[in-house]
Parts: sequence; C-alpha cells; structure tokens
Amino acid sequence: MFKLHEALARDCVLVGDLPLCKVLLMNDNQYPWLILVPRRHDIREICDLEPADQQLYLKESNLSCDVLRAVFNAEKLNVAALGNMVPQLHIHHLARFASDVAWPKPVWGVLPAKPYEPSILASHLSELRSAYTANGLPLLVEAD
Repeated sequence: MFKLHEALARDCVLVGDLPLCKVLLMNDNQYPWLILVPRRHDIREICDLEPADQQLYLKESNLSCDVLRAVFNAEKLNVAALGNMVPQLHIHHLARFASDVAWPKPVWGVLPAKPYEPSILASHLSELRSAYTANGLPLLVEAD
C-alpha cells in the first residue's frame, strides 16, 4: 500500500495526482520545484518500476517539464532522482534560471528553504493545476 514519506509530506504541498505519480510542489520559493512520486509501494529506483509504469512515468515527467516551462518560463530544467535521504522513489523537477540563488550549482544544501507566502502558494497551485489540464492530463485534486 502506498504511503507518502513523512519528509515529502512535511516539505511539500500537494498539487494533485496524475495516473501514476503524486505531484508535489516543494515549499521553497527560491526555485519552482515539482516532485513526482510514483504511487507504488516500496520502490526506490525508476528501474524498479514495472515497464508500463516506467513508460507512464516518462510521459508524466515530460508533461511536468512542459508545465514548468509554461508556468515559470524556465531557462533550464533539472530532473533528478537522488533518494539518498528519502528512500521512497521521488523525482525532482526544477525550473532553473541564471538569476537563481544557487546558479549554476545544484540547489541542494545551498540555502535553507524559504516557504511560499500563502497567496503566492495559492496562485502557483492554481497555475500549475491549470497547466497540467491545458497540456492534456488533468490532475486529480483532493478537496482542501
């Protein structure tokens, strides 16, 4: 049975659910940062997913990259599955800019997270959800 790792639940806000992945927004206003978490039990690596799920993940990852470009006008995309601290498979999708505080380095460990202001968070969630739908794959969103 799938259960979201407590660190992801603590550090992120739910955007919604795609057919395979739970889509989260990292609550750090320094970088537009989505995290895709396949809703499969006890999976640590992309290669551990069933072949059909690997193909579905790739579709959802590409869609998430398109969404980051559309909503935030990303200059560069960083996609990574590290999992060194959180063992549950989760794949980071970041919109990067030459002007961001970590550029050109990876974002991990550069600065502590700065949570979104509630109104900005609400706006980003709305824009992200609309962009998924506009790009052909609506998110299922739990009632708040």
